[in-house]
Amino acid sequence: MLRFAIKKVLLAVSTLITVSVLTFGLFFAAPANPAELMCGNRKTCSPEQQQMIERRMGLDKPIVTQYGDFMTGIVAGRTFGVGDGAKDCPAPCLGYSFRNDEPVMDIVGRTLPVTLSIVSGAAVVWLLMGVSIGMVSALRRGTAFDRIAVVTSLVGASMPILLFGPLLLIIFVYEGGVLSYPQYTPLTENPVKWAAAMVLPWLALGFLNSAMYARLSRAQMLETLSEDFVRTARAKGLPKLKVYGRHALRAAITPIVTIAGLDLGVYLGGTVITETIFGFTGLGKAALNAAINLDMPLVMATVLLAAFFIVAANIIVDVLYAVIDPRVRLG
Repeated sequence: MLRFAIKKVLLAVSTLITVSVLTFGLFFAAPANPAELMCGNRKTCSPEQQQMIERRMGLDKPIVTQYGDFMTGIVAGRTFGVGDGAKDCPAPCLGYSFRNDEPVMDIVGRTLPVTLSIVSGAAVVWLLMGVSIGMVSALRRGTAFDRIAVVTSLVGASMPILLFGPLLLIIFVYEGGVLSYPQYTPLTENPVKWAAAMVLPWLALGFLNSAMYARLSRAQMLETLSEDFVRTARAKGLPKLKVYGRHALRAAITPIVTIAGLDLGVYLGGTVITETIFGFTGLGKAALNAAINLDMPLVMATVLLAAFFIVAANIIVDVLYAVIDPRVRLG
């Protein structure tokens, strides 16, 4: 198991390095004048302002040197600019936002907890609800519960969050008055207010994803129940709970673990639609604003963070997959 995990970690590190090279090249090497992009409006941005940005961001250096400085900053930090206008960026430094006049990691530190709060709670909702409904629906195939679950999951999978999110706001906030409009409060500051603000985002993102997981869980469980090893376990007279819980569920859940890991990695990179609907400024909303404002260091940092979350989720999934199915270790 240790050898398997080390191999996956090394593969992940090489993948992240490749992504960093491509991302750095895309945002800094490809444009003819990156400082002009960062400066914004060509009509109002003078050559002096462009030169100031170049010196401050180190864009007047060769591309290879710029990339080396960027990677060094992640490990040891770096300084942007010279003289009285120098700005320190402590490690891990993913760049300096010239729009907000602060290190990118400071922005990430404010916005990432918002995204983590949304995704963590929503993941609990969609996994518990989706997998439970899907498994029970498969075990009670053809019953009224199964038919209702199939129709509900189909409706949920077909409904976009752009419709479902505002619908929840209308029902629970504007018309019903059951909840107040969500306002993010840090968990460490007030756990009750934090949870109250997260209820609607959790329901919106969790319910829509649970529909997909219910359909997937049902299909996987039905396929597993038709396998020879399940029929053999039944023929031996094992209790249904043991057959379904220990044998069938373990085999059916492996693809679900894979999909769940990938979904978590993607959502941790930013839930821009959910954040926008409920008025939160998370990592996704920050990335969108950075793209609109041409804040290239912040855009590049969010791309790298999204890649990191996806790669990390893949490592966790691979390890869990090996625990669930030992045959994977031999691959």
